[in-house]
Order: sequence, then C-alpha cells, then structure tokens
Amino acid sequence: MSDFYEVLGVARDATQAEIKKAYQKLARKYHPDLAGRSEENEAKIKEINVAYETLSNPEKRREYDNPSPQGFGGFGDFFESFFQAAGGGMRGPMSRSQRGRDALAQVEVTLAEAAFGVEKEISFNTYVRCGACEGSCCAAGTQPVTCSGCGGSGTVQRLTRSFMGQVVTTSPCAECQGYGTVIASPCTECAGQGRVPSHSKVKVGIPAGVGDGTRIRLSGRGEAGTGGGPNGDLYVEIVEIAHPTLERNGDHLHAFVSIPLTAAALGTVFPLETLDGEEDVEIPAGTQSGAELRLRGMGMTRLHRQTRGDLYVHVAVETPTDLDDAQRSLLEQLAALRGEESVRPTPRGKESFFSRLREAFS
Repeated sequence: MSDFYEVLGVARDATQAEIKKAYQKLARKYHPDLAGRSEENEAKIKEINVAYETLSNPEKRREYDNPSPQGFGGFGDFFESFFQAAGGGMRGPMSRSQRGRDALAQVEVTLAEAAFGVEKEISFNTYVRCGACEGSCCAAGTQPVTCSGCGGSGTVQRLTRSFMGQVVTTSPCAECQGYGTVIASPCTECAGQGRVPSHSKVKVGIPAGVGDGTRIRLSGRGEAGTGGGPNGDLYVEIVEIAHPTLERNGDHLHAFVSIPLTAAALGTVFPLETLDGEEDVEIPAGTQSGAELRLRGMGMTRLHRQTRGDLYVHVAVETPTDLDDAQRSLLEQLAALRGEESVRPTPRGKESFFSRLREAFS
C-alpha cells in the first residue's frame, strides 16, 4: 500500500491546511479535463482521494499513524475478527452522509430584556452545505463510482492464521475507507466534504423571564453535516448583563438605598429607577435602618408565565458625622426632649431590627 503522505507530497507532521492545499493542487493536476481520461490517471485520482480522505480526518489520521497491534497481543481485535467471520459483525458500507455537530453561541441581554423578552441577531462561525455540489461531494456532472477494491461492500476479507487455526477476518476496505464508493472527481470548493466554513447570522427570540446561563435550542441551525448530512442544532446561551442599581434573585429584584437620619424620622419620597421606569417610593416617617419595602409585581417576569415577582427596597439610615456646633446643639436638645441622653437595653419583643439581622446571619 502506498504511503499516503508520499502520495500527497507532504511531511508526516503537515498541518490540515498544508494537506488540503497539496490535495487541491493534485486534484487540479490530474483532473480529467486537464490530464485526459485514462486508466492510469483514474487510478492516480483514486489514490489521491483515498490519501486525502484519510489524512484530512483527524480520527482516521490517528488510526493511520498508529495502527492497532496484530497477533496474540491484540486479543480484542482477534475476537472481534473471529465473530465477524461467524457473521456477527458483518455490515454494509458506511454512509458519507453524517449529521453535523451541535453549535453553541452566546448572546448578551440586559436585565430589562431578560424580564420582558427581546429578539436578538447573533453571528457565529459554522459549516454550511456546499453550494457548488449541494452536499454531494462530487464535481459538477460526476458522481461516486463503485469501489473496485471491495465491489461496493465497503469491507474486505482476509485469511489469517492464529492459535485457533485459520480465521477469516473482515475489515474496512483501504481503497474506499469503508464507504463502498470512491469519489473520482471531488468538488474543489469543499474538497469533497460537501460543506464549507461560513460566518452565519440568525435571529433568535429571547422569551421573557430567562436567566443567566439559560440555553435556547434552535433545531437544525447548527453545523451542516458532511456528505449532505443533516444539520446539528444551535444552542444560544444567555449572558445577563448586571444592572447598575438592581440585583436579581430568581424572580425577585432588590434595590438598596441610604437615607439621612432626618428623612427616616420625618418620612420622604424619592425616585427609584425600576424596569418599568422611574417610580416614586415613599419612605414612611419613623423608618428604621434595615427596613424592607415591597413593590408588588415590579420584579422579573416568571418564565413561560404572565406573572411577575416583586421588587424589594432595602433601607439603610445614615448616621450624621462631622457635626458642627449648631447641629450638635440641636441634636442634644432633641435628645433631651425625647429622654434619649443614655443608651438602654432593648426590651424583648421590641428588637425587630436585630431579630432580622440574627435571622439573616443564622
């Protein structure tokens, strides 16, 4: 058997790009329209195609470079061959048509887009069916021919000797690599693969309520298969962009605000930017630090449902610092009027803020 690397004229450590370039050069050189039609030329084309089909496929190339050991050391191969001889492993030729691989692409969405849904256009690198041969792998006006080495069966049988006597082993045909046919004139656009690399774009509908890491499946939008095989699927993974002021926890949102001591005591209204626009939030008089205000139905849309979670506003009261003399005097007067000159232990049953703290950290 000829050395496939010598057939293509490349080194044994040649890259896939170098192998493809060498093949395309030889395919043009021995093309029937240029070199004429003869048995010698057809045999050369067949030899080139077999070499390329082997070396352009990483798995087949590894098997070619590292053949399985034969003889008594390879008991697995021996018994597989023995049962094939008995008819247990016989099969027809392999199909060139193989399903394409699934693809994964990511798309960024804002918190509002995740809450209400949006349509996005994404772009990604993939394989599409070759437009020149429409996936047939053959040059225009040609088609695969039956392999002369195996008669189209895709396998060959050999008589070998072992400690159990003579055994007939069945293995894939080396000339057609088990396909049963040989592509004498491969399509030069796709190098006989039936597909070509492409940069594709697709629009995807993002449903309301998706979260970071959610994957949306687009059936049949992945890589095109070899030999005209069906496409794989495309999975679109959601990457949620952090909101500047709102934090998400499942279907609920949380906002954290700090208010002056006077506002907490007297009450106030402040504008809060929500997913629904600016909302006036009322802080009741006497609000304590750690208080939680609940805005119902202003959270995230629940996936595949029409309801929404809530928005929780967490309040922190700021204690004034760097008081001037006038401010300190006013606070001292207020403390005297309220009888708050000294610190006293909080009676049980009135420690709501500290209870919430203990519960949060327990």
